[in-house]
Amino acid sequence: MITVTPQAATQIRTASVQGNAIGLPLRIAIQQKPDGGLHYLMGFDDQQKDGDSTVETEGVTLVVDAASQPLAQGMSLDFVELEGKMEFIFINPNDPNYRAPQV
Repeated sequence: MITVTPQAATQIRTASVQGNAIGLPLRIAIQQKPDGGLHYLMGFDDQQKDGDSTVETEGVTLVVDAASQPLAQGMSLDFVELEGKMEFIFINPNDPNYRAPQV
């Protein structure tokens, strides 16, 4: 379903320590915008909901809600430097507006 790069996994673990969320899974939600593009939300969450899917990858646990699962198929999460700042990027073939970053 979702691939996490080693760089993103390292940053997720770092964020869990900084946010006092050690051991909590990272929840990823995807919302479809009116233009068809996708908007991504993520945060540490200890609530399991009906229909959630859990993915273990690169030593981190991700949770994706049922509505987001079809939009997350084949998606990758990376952590890269863009325009001088570090940020998470979602590489998602399901997003019609996705354009590969120029790094």
